[in-house]
Amino acid sequence: MKLFVQIPCLNEEGTLPLVLDTIPRRIEGVDEVEILVIDDGSTDRTAEVARERGVTHVISHSRTMGLARSFRDGVDYALAHGADIVVNTDGDNQYKQEYIGELVAPLVRHEADIAIADRQTAQIEHFSWFKKRMQHLGSQVVNYAAGTALPDAASGFRAYSKYALVRLNVVTQFSYCMETIIQAGNKRLRIVSVPIRTNPKTRESRLFSNIFQHMAKSAQAITRSYLMFKPHVVLGSMAAAFGVIGLIPFLRFGVLWLMDADGGHIQSLLFGTLMLVGALLSIALLVIADLQRTNRVLLEETLERIKGIEYGRTDAPGPGGDRGEDEEPRP
Repeated sequence: MKLFVQIPCLNEEGTLPLVLDTIPRRIEGVDEVEILVIDDGSTDRTAEVARERGVTHVISHSRTMGLARSFRDGVDYALAHGADIVVNTDGDNQYKQEYIGELVAPLVRHEADIAIADRQTAQIEHFSWFKKRMQHLGSQVVNYAAGTALPDAASGFRAYSKYALVRLNVVTQFSYCMETIIQAGNKRLRIVSVPIRTNPKTRESRLFSNIFQHMAKSAQAITRSYLMFKPHVVLGSMAAAFGVIGLIPFLRFGVLWLMDADGGHIQSLLFGTLMLVGALLSIALLVIADLQRTNRVLLEETLERIKGIEYGRTDAPGPGGDRGEDEEPRP
């Protein structure tokens, strides 16, 4: 079994050596441990430092492409070089790399397809009260969209099996964290959480300038991913709401007409008509979204077969075999 530890980096020459020096080279159940550094358009010596430390797998972007693209390029590279498990960590030394063995253990035992580190954010000292609450709220929203129960959905310290990576497709430009959980949950992949401790803060995040920007971009990624898998929930609710609101003015108009009340109350009819048109448009969009969803499922099945040919066979680990996204999860 081959494990790739991939490290997306943007100007991390100062902290990258700390990360590389603490990555375990021997892990129970793993035959080979390889390290992959993705230099996302760094302007410092990140790539040179990686090579000086003995890293033979380095991907360099000519310009900054973003975390999601770096993750995707790293996964493609790792799978092409025979990876059975890919661990994603950060180059800022936020995570304690000695936990990698615990993180991959459920995958090695074929008990999970994805393992996500739980940073136990409520106990992180440099997190403000507001940030802790927002982290908790964000995890709850992601869990609702994915049908999971993860305490730290925003954690970037993760282990993915080859089977999971072949089934996941990152399309967002911001961060893969939320999107891959929602995809994995709706595709019935097995996800576990592994509690860890983090290192002291080394720098401010380069992924976003402030927490409000992070919240806005995360909300956009969550909404987009949720609509991909459950458009009927959003659009169906909108159609029902518009329909009920639209019927009320018509009922009111009918009651007043039967009572021979003065005035035509045409405004109520216009408002009701507008709401009913909104309901019909929501239903039309729902039909289109459902057709697109069906087409996406077929395209993803084709893409999985192509990946299987390119990267080798990817059987579903453990009992039960493959589980499609439309099947009910096992209790």
